Amino acid sequence: YALGAGQIDLSVGSVVGLTSLVTAWAVQAAGLIPGVLAGLAVGVSIGALNGALIAWVKIPPFIATLGTQILFAGVSRTVSGLKSVPITNAAFNFAFGGGDFGGIPVLLPWMLAVVVLGHLYMRKRPFGRQVIAVGGNAKAALYSGVNVKRTIFKVMVLSGFLASLAGILWAGRFGGGRYSLGEAEETSAIAAAVLGGTSINGGKAFVAGACIGAVMLGMINNALVMYGLDVYQQMVVRGLIILAAVAFTVNAEKE
Repeated sequence: YALGAGQIDLSVGSVVGLTSLVTAWAVQAAGLIPGVLAGLAVGVSIGALNGALIAWVKIPPFIATLGTQILFAGVSRTVSGLKSVPITNAAFNFAFGGGDFGGIPVLLPWMLAVVVLGHLYMRKRPFGRQVIAVGGNAKAALYSGVNVKRTIFKVMVLSGFLASLAGILWAGRFGGGRYSLGEAEETSAIAAAVLGGTSINGGKAFVAGACIGAVMLGMINNALVMYGLDVYQQMVVRGLIILAAVAFTVNAEKE
C-alpha cells in the first residue's frame, strides 16, 4: 500500500522489534489480549507519526521513515538493555506463530488472511483506488476530489499496523521479544513487493504479487544457505536482486 501510494516506509523493521518487546512485556504482565493490543498500538502510533510527518510536515517519506527507523531502533535497544524478553504464555505462543494444526503452521492462515483481505481491499474498496490514484498522480487525484494528505496518512498507519502484526507473530514464533527482530527486513519487504509487480514509483500495487515475491525471496535465501554462503555473502546477493528488480521495473514502466 505504501509503495502503491508513492510512499516508502523504512521504519517497519524497527516497528517489528519494538512491538515484539512491548508485546512480550504486556503479555507477561497482563495477559494475551492486552499484550496484543499493546503491540498493535505501537505500530499504529509510529505509523501515525510517519503519516503526520509526511502529509502535514511535508518531510519526504524516505527521510521521515529513515529518521523514525533510527529513533525506534535506539529506543528498542535502550529499553531492553540489549536483552531478550521471554513469553511463557503458551496460548499466545501457539496462536501467534508457534503452533500448528495437523502439521500446518499457524503462520500460514495468518498470511493468507492478510493477503486475501489486503487484495480485496485494494481492488474492491474506494480506499484502494484512492491509494493507486495518489501514487499515480497526486495532483490529479487532488483535483478529482481525493483527500491526498488523509490517504497518505492512512497508508502509513496501515503500514505501521501490519508491521506491528508481524512483530507480534515473530514474538509468538520465537517465544519472546528481541530488539533485533525485523532488523533490515524493510529492504526484503520492498524487494518482495517490487518482485511481485508493485511499482517503486507508485501508481501500481499488487498485494498477491508481493506475497509471491516474498515466497521467491524465501526460496532464494534457502538456496543461498544450501550453497554454503555466509550471512554477509547472502546480503550481497540480496542487494543485487533488489537492484536488478528495481531496474527491471523502472525500465518496464518507461516502455
